[in-house]
Amino acid sequence: MQFVLKEYYKIIKNIGISAVHVKLPRTATENEVMRRVMEVNEDSKIHGLIVQLPLDSVHTINTERIINSVAPEKDVDGLTCINAGKLARGDLGDCFIPCTPNGCMELIKQTGVSLAGKRAVVIGRSKIVGAPMHDLLLWNHATVLTCHSKTADLASEVGKADILVTGIGKPEMVRGEWLKDGAIVIDCGINTITDSSRPSGKRIVGDVHYDSAKDKAAFITPVPGGVGPMTVAMLMQNTVLSAKHFLQAQEPGKWNINYTNLNLQRPVPSDVTISRSCVPKPIECLAEEVGLFSDEVELYGRTKAKVQLKTIDRLQAQPDGKYVVVTGITPTPLGEGKSTTTIGLVQALGAHLKLNAFACVRQPSQGPTFGIKGGAAGGGYSQVIPMEEFNLHLTGDIHAITAANNLVAAAIDARMFHEATQSDKALFNRLVPMTGGQRKFSPVQINRLEKQGIKKTDPSTLTEEEITRFVRLDIDPESITWQRVLDTNDRFLRKITIGQSPTEKGFTRTRTFSTRMRVTAALCLRASDVCVQKNVYQKIFGMGLSVRYACVPNKTSLFFFFFFFTAKKTDTKAELDLICKLAKEAGAFDAVHCSHWADGGAGAADLARAVQKAADLPNSFKFLYDIELPIVDKIRIIAQKIYGADDIELLPEAQHKVDLYSKQGFASLPICMAKTHLSLSHDAEKKGVPTGFVLPIRDIRASVGAGFLYPLVGTMPTIPGLPTRPCFYDIDLDTESGEVHGLF
Repeated sequence: MQFVLKEYYKIIKNIGISAVHVKLPRTATENEVMRRVMEVNEDSKIHGLIVQLPLDSVHTINTERIINSVAPEKDVDGLTCINAGKLARGDLGDCFIPCTPNGCMELIKQTGVSLAGKRAVVIGRSKIVGAPMHDLLLWNHATVLTCHSKTADLASEVGKADILVTGIGKPEMVRGEWLKDGAIVIDCGINTITDSSRPSGKRIVGDVHYDSAKDKAAFITPVPGGVGPMTVAMLMQNTVLSAKHFLQAQEPGKWNINYTNLNLQRPVPSDVTISRSCVPKPIECLAEEVGLFSDEVELYGRTKAKVQLKTIDRLQAQPDGKYVVVTGITPTPLGEGKSTTTIGLVQALGAHLKLNAFACVRQPSQGPTFGIKGGAAGGGYSQVIPMEEFNLHLTGDIHAITAANNLVAAAIDARMFHEATQSDKALFNRLVPMTGGQRKFSPVQINRLEKQGIKKTDPSTLTEEEITRFVRLDIDPESITWQRVLDTNDRFLRKITIGQSPTEKGFTRTRTFSTRMRVTAALCLRASDVCVQKNVYQKIFGMGLSVRYACVPNKTSLFFFFFFFTAKKTDTKAELDLICKLAKEAGAFDAVHCSHWADGGAGAADLARAVQKAADLPNSFKFLYDIELPIVDKIRIIAQKIYGADDIELLPEAQHKVDLYSKQGFASLPICMAKTHLSLSHDAEKKGVPTGFVLPIRDIRASVGAGFLYPLVGTMPTIPGLPTRPCFYDIDLDTESGEVHGLF
């Protein structure tokens, strides 16, 4: 192998193959070798891996364990059990063939002699040469006998061979007189014998005595210079083949998803019953089916995973997809079915229309899960499974973002407190403490100095004026829009006073809590790419689901409007048809009946076809208003054209925010209204299409990182409250089985 690798390194650069030789010390342990193999397995930039044998270590190493730890798709030596097993079964087109036997076969083909019906003898049964050579000859229709050191009357067996392949490692053991006249002899042996005529005192010979055999054989390979170069060539061929397989897997095309069949029950059981009746596909299998690499997927158990951000870079050349938004207005207190429809639509697009489709839904928050609405896993036969894991914690992203958001809020208040209670000198001494007799700026402090226009790196050289500029942020409390957040429905945190403890020295402020997390908005709402590690889950069809906390648009969006509604058992077909007719007359691209809650993807097939049809049309999206209009005008247009209001009323706090945001340069941001979902107006009691009302704007807040302003309409709270009978009354834990009961 050492000889082969040396030749390999000489040649590969000529055909564009890049090779890295990982050399471990002789003190390397089995676990250290295994770890390096796994690193190469998970590196998508490497297409082939060879483990040089024998393993030269002072420690005992299980060679078979190391060899079989090589990923079969990178096993260009063809030595793993997977590849060897496929070869033994005759699956020659679905495995890597060991390089030396493969090279021998190529040499035999070059003779023009057909193998079919020929008698072949293989001397040696090694896993590298003898055993795979036997299999190759057999599956090419030769009658094969494998001989070894225990074979009786070896010379007699060799004399019957039309084709002889040796790999026994005994110098010049096979004599010319053993051979059948006209035999093909392939000598794979590499042996060293003493030769005083050579400067080195040694000479390389094969297993066959070449001088006595060359006149009797029709074809014979010399040693060296015979099989060796072919082994190198086959190694390069396998490497190129592996790279081709890799590239083919990355070409845009249909995902190789194995969809599961639904066993529909009537009447439709509860959501949790359906969820528990389904066996989730291992998430790593789903990830592989949609073309993700193992090093791009961070597993969270068997049913959850995150996709690494680096995946975006690999997929930059892939064509953009279509971004379909499922939304709604004036739903019931228990929801209108947006999540269920999203999942049903993707089930139909994938399992029925055979299109690549991923659902992107919000990560369930514990507010509605334990409040009144319940979970966010969809419902019926269009839901996420396992729904208990999905609705409870998932991967913990909301908790992490809550902590990050509140850390920023705490940092702002703490900085204002310290600046208000300390002198410039005291602040400077604490911000740049004395270490080892000297002060030194940290990298982040040097960045701040540069932003202040101070081109100094030595703390002792700052003037008093520069120290003041450096240590004081001078945050205006009235300009702070950052709030503390909590993923719980707690009405008593809607408006609070902070700083009540005597240790805060009277520095109190009135603040609010919210469930809207600024960190999430800044992370998730980006124009061109997915900016957070995406959670991967699955639906009951065994399809993929991408989970986030806020919406994550891709490059290409689809803006055609469809109409769907929640039908009741008592609704007649005529009534449903009438609603669809009116919807299309009002401007909807299409309006279709859906039954995905009861029928899964099949119930949303018509919707999927309508969406597919719309996706092929040009994108004509535009805002309802000119984005450069003043903030108040944009809010008024939404209120009048969407909600049917006569006008808007800007309350003092809202007017203050309009002035502030306009001064700060945020007036051109689009508007996202925060209002009750139970009415087109601000009053939840006004049903249908109310008229003659003025829409009160209580406050306006900014999500600058996400890129929008959101007015608070009427009494709309930013943190919900618990109802009289919250969902958690019915939620319980079975301490024996660990199952959670009462979720929906």
